Amino acid sequence: MLGIDDEKFIRGKIPMTKREIRILTLVNAQIGTNDIVVDIGAGTGSISIEAAKIANKGRVYAVEKNSEGVKLIEQNAEKFSVKNITVINATAPEGLSKISKIDVAIIGGSGGFLEEILSAINNKIKVGGRIVLNCITIQTLANALGWLKFHQEYKYDAVQVQINRFKNLGHYDMAEALNPVHIVTAVKISEMQASNVLNFYAKYERRVVCEI
Repeated sequence: MLGIDDEKFIRGKIPMTKREIRILTLVNAQIGTNDIVVDIGAGTGSISIEAAKIANKGRVYAVEKNSEGVKLIEQNAEKFSVKNITVINATAPEGLSKISKIDVAIIGGSGGFLEEILSAINNKIKVGGRIVLNCITIQTLANALGWLKFHQEYKYDAVQVQINRFKNLGHYDMAEALNPVHIVTAVKISEMQASNVLNFYAKYERRVVCEI
């Protein structure tokens, strides 16, 4: 069952993906029981924990550069008795170097290296594999969509999610807004040859020149 209550996770100062966004992310990820999942920018490990429960015969790699986050992921994995998580204390894409195969990639933080991370994932993810990105800023969303437009081997969609939680104030209940999140979901539909990608770039550049 998806949607562990936020309060049940051990938390520090590291940001955590809230329950409602976590549920939507994992639904879009469509993780199978035997899948190899990578959670990049894993934070406190909330997504990693739930992903590992779904892929209970597979493996989840939680990539997190912050040492406090690594400790929290390990503590939460122990709390929820999840054994199939490997925590990688590294930045991405370097932290992906020892992972040979990916079925599902979830990106919650990129540290400014989103295009490099997506390229590294592209070399390891199978046809039919899925990438789910949670973008807080417009710049990250634009970079994600820009990369996907140039990689025709992916079919993608994107939604903006705005969650309001109601807070009790005496006799009244008031909506308290969480930060809006853009969720981008991409499915790899083919193995694109390098020549095809180069041809696509060339066509795009010619079109831009003509429009200018």
